[in-house]
Amino acid sequence: MRIVMSGASGFIGTALSGHLLARGHDVVRLVRRPAADPGEASWDPAAGRLDEAVLDGADAVINLSGAGIGDRRWTKERIREIKDSRLMATKTLTAAMGRLDTPPSTFLSQSASGYYGGSRTTQLREDSGAGKGMLAALCVDWEAAAHTAPAGVRVVTPRTGVVLSADGGALGPLLPLLKWGVGGPLGNGRQYWPWISLVDEVAALEHLLVSSIEGPVNVCAPESADVNAIVAQLAAAFHRPAFLRVPAPALKLALGAHLAEELVLANQRMEPARLADSGFTWEHPALADAARWVVGNSK
Repeated sequence: MRIVMSGASGFIGTALSGHLLARGHDVVRLVRRPAADPGEASWDPAAGRLDEAVLDGADAVINLSGAGIGDRRWTKERIREIKDSRLMATKTLTAAMGRLDTPPSTFLSQSASGYYGGSRTTQLREDSGAGKGMLAALCVDWEAAAHTAPAGVRVVTPRTGVVLSADGGALGPLLPLLKWGVGGPLGNGRQYWPWISLVDEVAALEHLLVSSIEGPVNVCAPESADVNAIVAQLAAAFHRPAFLRVPAPALKLALGAHLAEELVLANQRMEPARLADSGFTWEHPALADAARWVVGNSK
């Protein structure tokens, strides 16, 4: 397949583009600078500029663009950057598709578990409806922007959860602390995180790329786990204790109340119903397996 990808230099994008190239696909990475090789193409999503010729002949477009959600405090300026980096990139891609006589057949445009809000107590399937908060509103708009793709394009919006990896992502600040036995749960630890290993995240996105699924898809592992369980399994894999809990007030003070509540302390017991029904198989369906994989790759 010929695949055009935005956000290919990010945490998930780096792993996904490398995997697709290794599988023999032709991947064109969109970059915000002059293209350095035939595997790159220049664009300016902030200005809505993308030569539609870049997409001409592509089988699929993968959209992973977006400023980091949790890497700094949510000032008004940062929230605007988080929103604009996603919505403008998505609309730039769909507008370019619309200028083609034959657009790519598939548009895989990332969304997030934040769609469901931060305080849901029920099991969350794809038809559960949007929650409340900045992230939920953003995801609603983000998915709507993806659906401005031309008629006939299969649009998929993966609602990705917390991606576990030794190389970064949500575990970036936590893993070194657990490795040295000075980490612990966040808040009361009873909040559910819809986790998935990076290996399975990449495999799931590739699966959605070639499947017939359309619309939202919950991308997480089939085993539900709260933060207490996630931290305990990682600590056990390191053969370290994990008793230094970080209380919610400290998290709100360090990160800002809104970021802490919607991201770190959010309760989202998400179920990958459509992914499972489509025949996808996980390499790490159980948390213990994923924890051992993360720790094994962190050494």
